[in-house]
Amino acid sequence: MKIQISVENKLKEAFTPTHLEVINESHMHSVPPNSETHFKVVLVTPQFTDMRSVQRHQKVYAVLGELMQQGIHALALHTFTPQEWLEKGQAPDSPNCMGGSKKAKTE
Repeated sequence: MKIQISVENKLKEAFTPTHLEVINESHMHSVPPNSETHFKVVLVTPQFTDMRSVQRHQKVYAVLGELMQQGIHALALHTFTPQEWLEKGQAPDSPNCMGGSKKAKTE
């Protein structure tokens, strides 16, 4: 939970979000139990108004840059303005892991 909490705290401080979810999805991947390597972030903030998706992601990565080098392998970003969030109301479900396990058999 250490990395997850750090991600949450940094995003709250930088964006003052109206909605924030940081979900540890590591259990869905081929990693040891209790890992903190794969996260889904749903971030809603007025700061994203008039920004393209790429610009929003760049801002998030700039805030989380140091943490990204401390073991985060994957970060699924779902960034919205409050109006977009009002219209959508939810982020898409994450896909199932497609492999990568050293234990998986290859054909």
